[in-house]
Amino acid sequence: MIELSDLIRELRQQLTTAVADGAGEAVRFELGPVEVEATLAVTREEGGDAKVRLWVVDAGATGKYAQAQTQRITVTLTPKVVPPGGSAARSVLITGGEVDGER
Repeated sequence: MIELSDLIRELRQQLTTAVADGAGEAVRFELGPVEVEATLAVTREEGGDAKVRLWVVDAGATGKYAQAQTQRITVTLTPKVVPPGGSAARSVLITGGEVDGER
């Protein structure tokens, strides 16, 4: 299982890689809102510092979480780039070369 925060962290890393891979390309794409839809298992840890945790559930594994509450959510993220030095955030541009078989 992975936590929702890990899913978002990996998405951020993949988008960062896409931006870096396309540096210097003539054609650029502005990255708009990104929608992530997932089924989450909600669990609560016992103890003095009890936490609620959100786990991303594999589509075929929902039966494994009979003891957990599951919820279907959609999260809309609007990526922005904050340039070094902390100036104002701006829209993200993704560029890249053509890949064989790409349409």
